[in-house]
Amino acid sequence: MKLHSTLILALLLAATSCSKEQSISLVTQEVTRGSISETVTATGTIESETSVDVGTQVTGIIDKILVDFNSQVKKGELLAEIDKVLLQSELTSAEANVNSAKASYEYAKTNYERDKALHDKKLISDYEFDTTRRDYEVAKTSYEKSVADRVKAAKNLNYAEIYSPIDGIIISRDVEVGQTVVSNMTVANLFTIADLDHMRVVANVDEADIGRVKEGQKVTFTVDAYPDEVFHGTVTQKRISPTTESNVVTYEVLVSADNSDHKLIPGLTANLTIYMLDESDVTLVPAKATRFIPHAYPEAKNLPTIPEGTSTQAYNNPSDPDKKRVWIVKDNAFLPVIITVGATDGINYRVVSGIEQGTKVAIEYSVETPTEDNGEHAGGQSPFQPKRPGGNKK
Repeated sequence: MKLHSTLILALLLAATSCSKEQSISLVTQEVTRGSISETVTATGTIESETSVDVGTQVTGIIDKILVDFNSQVKKGELLAEIDKVLLQSELTSAEANVNSAKASYEYAKTNYERDKALHDKKLISDYEFDTTRRDYEVAKTSYEKSVADRVKAAKNLNYAEIYSPIDGIIISRDVEVGQTVVSNMTVANLFTIADLDHMRVVANVDEADIGRVKEGQKVTFTVDAYPDEVFHGTVTQKRISPTTESNVVTYEVLVSADNSDHKLIPGLTANLTIYMLDESDVTLVPAKATRFIPHAYPEAKNLPTIPEGTSTQAYNNPSDPDKKRVWIVKDNAFLPVIITVGATDGINYRVVSGIEQGTKVAIEYSVETPTEDNGEHAGGQSPFQPKRPGGNKK
């Protein structure tokens, strides 16, 4: 209340101290339609959404390489071959072992079935039957193992041909023809294939802004390689694991982007703008209008009057903070209007209801001083604005 009284007193003093050439006028602005947005900026690195390291699970010498850097490949396309001589010989040996083990198994099975029938008639001893049954089980196990070895040898032979697991572009080739690749506990890497049709940006967002970033928000970004082009993306993930560097805490945010023209390549640095608020073709009212309070200036002419009994106290509704008050002028008198607002960018509010487009709302008072003593035009000035230093010098 004390502050309110002080403001009224200051305005009255400003009005009465003005010269005859000064006048106080009301500044209004129309409720319009337009766009409202709120953004944060970040930097990040571009990478492929899908990137696969292609390797081999067998040891051998590279016999053929059918692709090179930047080669476009399709899923299932042959990329390289490892020399097959040793692998083919291992398969041949495994097949021979299968045939040998199968013969032994069939012989042992025949003996087992014959001795079982004799044992059931008490014509042979338990020892003889147990020996025959053991030989049969050993032969069966050996045969099953030889079959598994043949499957392994055939699979290793297939591994000698390296195929692409995805559609993409070769971005790395780590072998040459004649080079020996060794498969130990890890797969020997030969190529790296990336899907450049779908890229993503791994952005580092400051801790002060991460709370307002959400999945699905629109993103625009630029890269130094194409400084005049703006790329578009969408926030797909917000990672909650922090990164601290030089006492600065950031969080990773993943932004997906279409790259059908393949302009974006892995490793580029991106400068991002994340739109936390982005609404277009909505009704907007100036935020200053919701803070305006009318005052009476007895010396001023042509100002709207304040109807008797109308409260000019600051409007505050804690139970419904989306309710705001604006003042319009009707029949040369101030008329308070309660409106419902939505999002704001600090300059405008989106109007949900309560006022129509084109309505003029009061913004502030302005002091007009046509000419100063030195002949300079002073222009409009709010009663609250400090005077220019040295303005009263002779």
